[in-house]
Amino acid sequence: MTIFLILAPYGVFTLLMLVTSAAASLFAAAAICLLVIAYDMARSRSLKILGAGTVALFLALGFYLTLIDDTLSGSAVKLTIDIGVLAISLGSLAFRKPFTLQYALEVVDAETAEQPGFMRANYIITWAWTACFLLMMIGNIALIYVPGLPLWLGLLIAFAARNSAVYFTKWYPEYHKAKHGPAPAKALSGI
Repeated sequence: MTIFLILAPYGVFTLLMLVTSAAASLFAAAAICLLVIAYDMARSRSLKILGAGTVALFLALGFYLTLIDDTLSGSAVKLTIDIGVLAISLGSLAFRKPFTLQYALEVVDAETAEQPGFMRANYIITWAWTACFLLMMIGNIALIYVPGLPLWLGLLIAFAARNSAVYFTKWYPEYHKAKHGPAPAKALSGI
């Protein structure tokens, strides 16, 4: 459910870009982001770096298109979103607060979070998402600079990259647990 909520604004943005203006798509996606943030807050969860950054990104670009320059192509808008999300991810790594850490801390007990491999796993998962964002950016660059590439190719790259990152996010903790053994009995007492 969490991954669905994280990805919902991007899915709404992508679908709306097929049927309406970029500005309308951005404002609708920002509204979905705000709803996800409100849902998290109602459940006493923290404000996430990725969610807050994405709201700011969608709103800033939406206002830019509305108030300053509405001539950006759909591919340029998507590329700008990809660059922004990549910057959020890289920024979280640069500040030594991988964005996946906030999500992970909400689903594990305190003792698991203190385990030596916990932070390393979050860095690895955040790097996987960073690679995903980079692949989506490359796909949008290809659509802009290689005339005649079909739109479905960009969508295919985006879905393949996101699905791979989602799969990796679910797979890696189980792999890490199998490789390094289960957590100590005390760490599992809260489950």
